[in-house]
Amino acid sequence: MNFIIQLLVSALAVYFTAWMLPGVSIRNYLTAIGVALVIGFLDTFLRPVLVFLTIPITIVTFGLFLFVINAIIIVLTSYVFKGFQVDNFWWALLFSIIVSLVSHLLTKVLYKVG
Repeated sequence: MNFIIQLLVSALAVYFTAWMLPGVSIRNYLTAIGVALVIGFLDTFLRPVLVFLTIPITIVTFGLFLFVINAIIIVLTSYVFKGFQVDNFWWALLFSIIVSLVSHLLTKVLYKVG
């Protein structure tokens, strides 16, 4: 049950952020659910590999390169999921930051109330 709630919260964050940013577009809320699933899949399987391969640059940049990895995952998601479009890398970077913040805030509110 927790997985479904977190998926819906992430999808809401994706939908809201895509609505807010002019460089990101999404077809509808069902597409947002699919995008949240793909991002979750890539975060689970691809992100650890990318983090491991980029340890030296991540150390040199004091961890800021992790933002680049997040943006890469967003760009890959836009290639995989056709109803989701990100114009360029910078929109993907901003999108990943805002989705993380919105998702975190929604989760805090949801579990504070419930």
